[in-house]
Formats: sequence, C-alpha cells, structure tokens
Amino acid sequence: MRELPVFLLVLGAYLIFTGSAKPYDLVTGALVALVISALTSKYLVKMPGKALNPLRWLWALIYFLWYMIVAEVKAHVDVIVRIFTGNVRPAIVKVPVNLASDYSKMLVANSITNTPGTVVVDVDDEYLYVNWIYATTDRPEEARERISKEFEKFASKIFE
Repeated sequence: MRELPVFLLVLGAYLIFTGSAKPYDLVTGALVALVISALTSKYLVKMPGKALNPLRWLWALIYFLWYMIVAEVKAHVDVIVRIFTGNVRPAIVKVPVNLASDYSKMLVANSITNTPGTVVVDVDDEYLYVNWIYATTDRPEEARERISKEFEKFASKIFE
C-alpha cells in the first residue's frame, strides 16, 4: 500500500518527461516506477492512507495550477519591474511557519524559493529565513502575510 503513491508519481513524471504513452514507454516507465517505489517508499510515505486520499490529490492539482498561473506570473512581473526601475530593498526576513509536518514546510520553502524575488536561506522548526528582493517589513507576522500565507494554506490541505 505504501508503494502505490510513489509508483503513481514516478510513472506520471516519467510519462510527462518522455512525452509518450507508447507501449514501450508505458512498460519502461512502470518498471522504473516499480523499482523506485520499492526502494524509496518507506522513506517517503509516512502515512499511506493519507497519500492515497483523492481530495489531497485534488488540492495538489489546484495548488499547482494556482502556483503556475497566479503566483509565478505575479512574481515574475514584479521582478521584471524591479529590474528596470532598480527599486529594490533586499533583506533577510524571519517568517513564522504555522505547519506541523516536514512535508508541508518543505512545500512552502520550495514554493518560496522557486518564486522569483524570494529565496529561503535557512529553516528551523518555527521559522523560515527568506532573502526578499523588496522587503516591505521586518515584522515576522507581516512578512508571513506577504510571503508564505497562501503557500501554507495549500500545504496544510495537501499534507496535514
């Protein structure tokens, strides 16, 4: 049961990256996914019942679409404007993270880092330390509102 979520993710990624669903690619992808899921699932999946919950997968899909269409576009436009205007105020800010699971924190930290204009430079149990291209505040709660609140909302629905 623990191997199924890893198998599905690896097979899906394999088929997306090969761009083909020919029988050879399906068999090869299934074999690769089978080996990887057998080797790594005990380290990656802590609660197999949660990992197979379709509602969590739906939230993950919604998050992916929101992130790629809304968050990324807004951040790219902001950084482009800052490049042309030179209007930057870089700082490392302390951002509280209100999540329990390591997976949730990892999703938030990766989302912040992958969004232009912000990079997570350190993580501890309660805070993310974010290098922000235009720091509008140094207050932790205000920084959370502007940087990670939306990411946390989705991370909690997916992983907690």
